[in-house]
Amino acid sequence: MTETGKAIKCPFDFSEGMEFDPSLAALMERDTIARIRLPYGEGDAWLVTGFDDVRQVTTDHRFSRAGIMGHDYPRLTPEPIVSPESINVIDPPRSTRLRHLASQAFTNRHVERMRQSIVGLTDALLDEMAQQGPPADLVRHLSDRLPQHTICEVLGIAPEDRPRMQEYAHQLLSTGPDSRETAATAKAELREYFGGLVAERRRNPGEDLISALAAAKDGDDALDDQELAVMCLTLMLSGHDTATCEISDISYLLLTRPELMEQLRTRPETLTAVLDELLRYIPFRKGVGIPRVALEDVEMGGVKIRKGDFVHVSYLTANRDPKRFPDPDTIDPNRPPTPHMTFGWGGHRCIAAPLAMAELEVAIGRLVERFPGLRLAVPAEEVRWDTETIRRFPLELPVAW
Repeated sequence: MTETGKAIKCPFDFSEGMEFDPSLAALMERDTIARIRLPYGEGDAWLVTGFDDVRQVTTDHRFSRAGIMGHDYPRLTPEPIVSPESINVIDPPRSTRLRHLASQAFTNRHVERMRQSIVGLTDALLDEMAQQGPPADLVRHLSDRLPQHTICEVLGIAPEDRPRMQEYAHQLLSTGPDSRETAATAKAELREYFGGLVAERRRNPGEDLISALAAAKDGDDALDDQELAVMCLTLMLSGHDTATCEISDISYLLLTRPELMEQLRTRPETLTAVLDELLRYIPFRKGVGIPRVALEDVEMGGVKIRKGDFVHVSYLTANRDPKRFPDPDTIDPNRPPTPHMTFGWGGHRCIAAPLAMAELEVAIGRLVERFPGLRLAVPAEEVRWDTETIRRFPLELPVAW
């Protein structure tokens, strides 16, 4: 992190274990909102770090996600990850309509039905690991495969297509300067694939998530084919990518902090509370995500954000705000329930959060139950971490039991 004129150059490439990015920590300590320069895109952006300020930006209609489209906005990847039609870059009231329709696929009834599929998938993967015997790579056996199988299973993606989906997701998330062309191709291929899948489900609906989304109605209103295809693409990317990171990161923390593993073994009823605290604590990605643009001049955080300025928020720093979370750099499994921002906030909070929590509860719960003696098979400092994408997770977790 270096000063460049009035902006601070922020590569946000820190990827050392579960340590918090020191450049983000330094930006949190500033008296005013910082002006930053990211590796890709034109111009600078403001970075909002405090919980209350992040909450304001994510709920204030003077800051627009849709307004960034058509601009080479500041970002961490050569190719923008989102498409213009994505719900992630649509503002209210249109996004409110889409979210209302999509949320019908994530009711308790739907999620519980999906949970049963996740249990079966998890047990099958853990059976394979047990049959192979130690040492085994937990990332390869569980955290890389379960999210891929789960989101593909609930979307009804054919098994033979799933490796291709995984490769496309990796290409889109790459931060390498030479990856722009492959990322653009991957995005186009995914849009074409889901367009065809939606058309097929319109003709032959089933029990999968795409069919549920296609059937969602509010009076005469429903998702059209393009909206549904882009929604499925977004769910596939976030459902696979985020869950892989979180299962790997949570497993790493349990393997390196025996008191947490012991609590889950002896008090399994605390699983959800422990997971919630770990989700708050874990820096599951690098830097920042999708920015917003100011639609008018706004005073906040000691600066004037002018109309047309790009504004990034950091959910990671908001989750470490000491005004919101006392002693925020400590994992406290008994911390009083306090909503955090790992699944986002406001109009762009992840609509699939109930499914994500079900997946984490099943994956971690079954892992601890079936392998009570689970331990790292290598020293923690030998674990290799992803350095090629915006994600923060171990590439391998060699374990024994």
